Amino acid sequence: MTDLKLPQLPDRTPVKLTISVSPDLHQALNDYAALYEQAYGTSEPATELIPAMLTAFLKSDRAFVRAQRG
Repeated sequence: MTDLKLPQLPDRTPVKLTISVSPDLHQALNDYAALYEQAYGTSEPATELIPAMLTAFLKSDRAFVRAQRG
């Protein structure tokens, strides 16, 4: 075994989730996608933005981050 600085990569196989959201949340997500397009000049459907939004939310939740550390 070699001592590589880069550890073995974790499993990156996507996991598909199916959720139901309220009509208000659906509209808000579509509104966000429209603002994203205005800001960055590229159109992304809300379904593509949601994983990044969830990741950002979890990283910003200090209590969750502390709990994850143990």
